[in-house]
Amino acid sequence: MRGFAAVWFAVVSVVLCTGTAQAELIPLGPRAPLIGANAPLVQLRADGSQGSPSLFSGREGSSLFAPRETVLGPQRGVGELLNLIAKAEAGAAGYDAVQYGAWIKPDGPPTILTLGEIYSWIDATPGMPHAIGRYQFIPPTLRRLVRALDLPLSTRFSPPVQDALADLLLAEAGLDAFMAGELSRHGFMNNLAKIWAGLPNDTGKSHYHGFAGNKATMTWTYFDQRMAQIFPG
Repeated sequence: MRGFAAVWFAVVSVVLCTGTAQAELIPLGPRAPLIGANAPLVQLRADGSQGSPSLFSGREGSSLFAPRETVLGPQRGVGELLNLIAKAEAGAAGYDAVQYGAWIKPDGPPTILTLGEIYSWIDATPGMPHAIGRYQFIPPTLRRLVRALDLPLSTRFSPPVQDALADLLLAEAGLDAFMAGELSRHGFMNNLAKIWAGLPNDTGKSHYHGFAGNKATMTWTYFDQRMAQIFPG
């Protein structure tokens, strides 16, 4: 599997992988994957399936999720951005990716497990990496995002759920400011690299290069070209 998402509240936690460990951040920390509190999302049912939309803003209705197009307006590209991140983090395994260094795997593909089952696997196997899913969430990040969305432990770790959790991280990286033209593309890219260790920053290396074996899985040139294609102008 490729890199991990890292979360920083004050410390760096080992996160997603590329065959290497990665760290999680929070927008204010120098190293940590971020997770946002006002990300554009889709409404999910407890089993992880997609339901009818309800506005995230103000938390109207029973869900924190809203359709991306409602929040982002005419600007698109978030799905392609998530594909790019997944390429750096999970590779071909996608939503069912489990950090290759985990010598004891979960009791089934991640997408058929509930959050409670994933937590049980984490708790029962201390001392090994637990980065999981398309965006290689590490335990602290996963638990934090799940709390932010108030998801019950019976929620299945389905593709829509994983995407919704990743949307929170995009928000913490400054997606809204980037879409509004208030944050440069390179500034946004550097923020993303602080969350996902498989992505390079403008030095050409992972923000966590050398930490627990982390390294970028694509070049800065490629990353920049793809971002320019996804978000022209």
